[in-house]
Amino acid sequence: MELQFLGACRDIGRSGILVNGEILFDYGIKVGEVTEYPSGSVFPKAVFVSHGHLDHAGAIPGLVRYMPAPRFFMTPPTASLSEMLARDTLKIAAADGDFCPFMEDDLPTLFRQTTEIDPGKSFDLSEYDELNLNMDYKVRFFDAGHIPGASSIFLKEKMGDGKSVYYTGDVNHQDTRLVGKATEAAHADVLIIESTYFGRDHPPRAETEKRFIEDIYETINRGGSVLIPAFAIGRTQEILMLLHANGISPYIEGMGVEAYNRLIRFPNYLRDKKELVEAFQSAINLQQKDKIKSGGHHRHAPLHGSVILTTSGMLEGGPALYYLEKLKNDPRSRLMFTGYQAEGTNGRQILNSKFFEKDGKIHHINMQVNRYDFSAHSGDKDLKKFVKSFCKNGTEKVFCVHGENTEEFAKWVEENVGVEAFAPEIGDKFVI
Repeated sequence: MELQFLGACRDIGRSGILVNGEILFDYGIKVGEVTEYPSGSVFPKAVFVSHGHLDHAGAIPGLVRYMPAPRFFMTPPTASLSEMLARDTLKIAAADGDFCPFMEDDLPTLFRQTTEIDPGKSFDLSEYDELNLNMDYKVRFFDAGHIPGASSIFLKEKMGDGKSVYYTGDVNHQDTRLVGKATEAAHADVLIIESTYFGRDHPPRAETEKRFIEDIYETINRGGSVLIPAFAIGRTQEILMLLHANGISPYIEGMGVEAYNRLIRFPNYLRDKKELVEAFQSAINLQQKDKIKSGGHHRHAPLHGSVILTTSGMLEGGPALYYLEKLKNDPRSRLMFTGYQAEGTNGRQILNSKFFEKDGKIHHINMQVNRYDFSAHSGDKDLKKFVKSFCKNGTEKVFCVHGENTEEFAKWVEENVGVEAFAPEIGDKFVI
């Protein structure tokens, strides 16, 4: 088995791993000052998409431009979310005049070529004669516990030495309000594991939620507003459920609304659909019933005493930037980050230096800024526990990807688990 690493190497973003030159795990982008894509040209015959986040699925529509187009395999929620992301990427590229590696005409081909797979079902790729694979493979998806529809992927060669690989994608071994934790994994000869929070553990979720709610009430009581920029998929819905559980009805807009409308179609992938629906109905949705057209502009949330939940999570665009510009000089107001802020994004710049960029201008902010750990990734303790448990069954090699400390993680695996481990660089190839 040959593995080639195309992205998410000693870094987070643009995930892509090629197996035997014909099978591809994920094909994402990295958002920043300049959008980055997986390295090199690839011509896969089958593509497995772990979940519907940009850094894992953002570039998949561009793969259909090469003929014959590959077949894509993903869970039903991932298929729906990937379509949403693709359309949003096209809209943003057109508005900004930026390069996009696919066109709207590619989307019908992408989804015509997509097979939806539920976790827990094993199948053989030989069932798809048109793929013309060099060998047959057995495949199974496992719940990854990251966002609705997120999956880890097991792939086993059915010829030759019959090598197998388990790719975690983004994985979480703790329950959240939105989804349950990852399910038990299958043994494999090779483990490819995300490393986002190696070396860092999350505080107890209950403590984070308590501090988050207390800070909201403290801000409102002193006459300020609360701006919560959140990732559209997963984070917006979880924060909405938390706010509802504590009697807070936020204003909501941005792509998180469309993500909600898609996710509720898949109740089997949600921990409690009823609770999510109630939380959404209690919010003030500025994109539907509370959206009033006036002079070509819709009504925004009031800028005093409001709790505003909107995209984008890293402040790279979306309604959040409008509110940030309006509230930036109000020391009574608070900016509340709920997720990872990548290098080169406005979110990271604010955390480091309290400034952001908009329309080519630098804006300094005087509002209070806090970050809360609502991560949907396994923390250090769970990552280590998972690797130890997984490797007990004879795993030969571990590859640490999707993290800023992958070299340290690989070293820890070798010293504490006794299995050969690597932190690949982009373009590296390994033969197992």
